[in-house]
Amino acid sequence: MNRQDFLRTASLGLAALAFAPRTWAVSTAASQPSLQRIGAAWRRAVTATSAQDFVGLMALDWEHKKLSIQSEHAVPTRAHGVLAENGGGFLVIAARPGTWIRRIGPNGEVLQHVDIQSESPSRTLAGHILYSQDGNWLYTPESDSSSQAGWVSVRDAKTLKKLAEWRTHGRDPHQCLLDDSGALVLVNGGILRDKDGNKRDLDQMNASLVRLDGRTGELLGQWRVNDRRLSLRHMAWNQATNGERPLLGIAMQAEHDDLNTRRSAPVLAVWDGKQLAVPSSDATASGYAGDIAAGPGGGFVLSGQHASKGVMWHPDAPEKLFAIAELKSICALAIMDNVAKDNVTSKVSSKGVLMGSERGVAYWHPQQKPRMMAWPTALTLDNHWVVLS
Repeated sequence: MNRQDFLRTASLGLAALAFAPRTWAVSTAASQPSLQRIGAAWRRAVTATSAQDFVGLMALDWEHKKLSIQSEHAVPTRAHGVLAENGGGFLVIAARPGTWIRRIGPNGEVLQHVDIQSESPSRTLAGHILYSQDGNWLYTPESDSSSQAGWVSVRDAKTLKKLAEWRTHGRDPHQCLLDDSGALVLVNGGILRDKDGNKRDLDQMNASLVRLDGRTGELLGQWRVNDRRLSLRHMAWNQATNGERPLLGIAMQAEHDDLNTRRSAPVLAVWDGKQLAVPSSDATASGYAGDIAAGPGGGFVLSGQHASKGVMWHPDAPEKLFAIAELKSICALAIMDNVAKDNVTSKVSSKGVLMGSERGVAYWHPQQKPRMMAWPTALTLDNHWVVLS
């Protein structure tokens, strides 16, 4: 991967100056260790004609510019969401129409594998998993195989056994997060699917954002965007500054029949706890955002996978998306500690964004030069990964 694959644009440089008063927290402490452990899911070829899905640990050695796979385990179907756990391990969960959840230990070992096929009624997993506020439960969004209705299963955090189930008041549920009160905020993607998980009857889409009581599942509110062909998929809370109310950023994917309409569609919705808005009609991301992460100054970074661009939205210029990276098939994003060695006296922001792409890994920071490493072998990273302790 060369520098032409990762370009900091002139517009970003101007934006960084304009947004200088609203930056990430400044740190003057010694730099973080250059070796970072990542929990991830990927697919790679195993023969000349076949590929296999894997989950495992990656190690990023920034000092020696080396990326290695420390462990990998084959999984029955595509893996999607990854959730870090205390102690350095992580949970990984199947995407539709998968039915398995796997727990990986801090050394990359498989600690647990659960398949929900035996549960009744029949459900498929939506590819995301989340801890409750007290850490005793896990939430898994799911779809009913027959009715297409969306559900959240509440599971014992240790055994992964289902203890309760709540309606999501929509279909095609996807990611869920907690708000500061412990309530569950969840997106219904709104897409009907066949038994293999393929999209169908897109004219009947009905995406929504819902807020559920994190203890009882009671519906506390529901919101929609104006365009029914925009599917709500992935979410991130911003890093609010100056006592401002946190914003929830929602990455969207366009499902319009017309290709030009689809490519010119917006990719970000923002929820302030009261209203769900689409602040920008900027088409830089070509109508598809594969992942989203908190960005500098209370903004968001999104991966425009189809456009091969990383873009940034900032609340001081809400009508725009700023291109910050050009990476082929960019997708997985993660907030990561500063990898620079020279930040003791330079007082730069302590966080950057880790970006996964077709050719390898890039690290973007608004005040530093980009850093890049190639994959050790050809692979296709899934939408998400997570930095581990």
